[in-house]
Amino acid sequence: MWFLAQSCPSAKTQPLLRHRASRALVSAGGSSEVQAGASLPFTHTESSWGGHRSLVGHGPSPSFSTPGAEQREKHYQARQGFGDHHGGVTGARTYFYADEAKCDQHMETFLHCIDASSGSSEDGFSAIKLTALARPQFLVRFSEVLVKWRRFFHQMAAEQGQAGWAVLDTKLEVEKLQESLANLGIVSKAESQQWFTAKNVGTSGTVDLLDWNSLFDSRTKLSRPLLLPNRKTGQLEPLLSRFSEEEELQMKRVLQRMDVLAKRAMEKGVRLMVDAEQSYFQPAISRLTVETQRRFNRSQPIIYNTYQCYLKEAYNNVTGDVELSRREGWHFGAKLVRGAYMEQERERAAQMGYEDPINPNYEKTNEMYHRCLDYVLEEIKHSRKASVMVASHNEDTVKFTLRRMMELGIHPSDKKVCFGQLLGMCDQITFPLGQAGFPVYKYVPYGPVNEVLPYLSRRAQENRGFMQRANRERDLLWKEVKRRLLTGNLFSH
Repeated sequence: MWFLAQSCPSAKTQPLLRHRASRALVSAGGSSEVQAGASLPFTHTESSWGGHRSLVGHGPSPSFSTPGAEQREKHYQARQGFGDHHGGVTGARTYFYADEAKCDQHMETFLHCIDASSGSSEDGFSAIKLTALARPQFLVRFSEVLVKWRRFFHQMAAEQGQAGWAVLDTKLEVEKLQESLANLGIVSKAESQQWFTAKNVGTSGTVDLLDWNSLFDSRTKLSRPLLLPNRKTGQLEPLLSRFSEEEELQMKRVLQRMDVLAKRAMEKGVRLMVDAEQSYFQPAISRLTVETQRRFNRSQPIIYNTYQCYLKEAYNNVTGDVELSRREGWHFGAKLVRGAYMEQERERAAQMGYEDPINPNYEKTNEMYHRCLDYVLEEIKHSRKASVMVASHNEDTVKFTLRRMMELGIHPSDKKVCFGQLLGMCDQITFPLGQAGFPVYKYVPYGPVNEVLPYLSRRAQENRGFMQRANRERDLLWKEVKRRLLTGNLFSH
């Protein structure tokens, strides 16, 4: 297990929580702040068989009985080789779905972590994974539905000459959209007019993606599925089919668990970060996180969403959610990471025949990270209703953040920007930041040796490209030792 805590650079790190599967984040500046999460160890055989079973289910699902349902998005199809979503993952914890009781146990673990965070700090963090709180099959299914709904919007945008436009710049003319819906036989013009009237959407004569997404919930409750002709096969396929009773129940359960955790976090003065996971889970995870942000981020950012900047869609995801928070008046909270599932994502895309969702190289990922970060920093400057954790070991990224904060007038004491690194990595970044008054955190793995060592070995594998940086840390440490020897202050700070 691992958990997250914060201490001054000179303080000793004390474990705050002892449990089979936890983690800690220790901050290197100011007061004590904690973040926590949990995972369960399984053999490859157990996770592979059980993971595939949880992804494909135990029998036919009533949700897929619509004509053409076999033509599902490849990205969101279960595949035997990837039923184990643990396989090939070196940089992140993953969960094996057993049953709903196990999800409840995970929730209890997260509650203990929140309590530990509160007990060690005034302004702590806890991290959760939704694959620990929901059945993976449901998350994949929900993601597919969300992506199909969004993809149809972009298809309509292409017909209106807006292919490839940025998300916030893409606006469909309502009349043309209604005509397209009618011509495709999806709904009549009168029916689509009711959609927009009921939600007060399209009053400006245009509809953007956020408006379109706001129509989603009511569409899933229609008495008949919305069918769209596939232009390649000629078959009718569901644009948005109804959720089954079991899927509705899964939705209710995971939202209830998130609600329990968010309420405890709010009571304890702890911020809750929802970790990002594989791209075929992520649309559902982000949607559920935003739903929770809408409720709990009204007066301050309690819930933080995580954005993986190695994804090609990262900037659209960040800008879309920031704009949604502006329109609805809640506080935007984000953790920016590069991503932990690259090898698995690329292998799965190649084997299943869909576009690789990952940026082509590390340089492009860096560009994406800085672009997303700069957008959030600008939002902090203009609205003061956004906060971000810069979770990075990259010195250039940290320097970029500090420079932009100075240019934008964002002071460390505002506590709108914080930093996070792993314990034992990039201390030459962490400690100066903490000493300068920036909120900065260290992930601290602890627990039984047989559980901590496999995690550490995975992180070592993930970060094997940082050896040059480790040499730099060694040189800096040796330089400091020599300085202290020469000045006779070996044991002073």
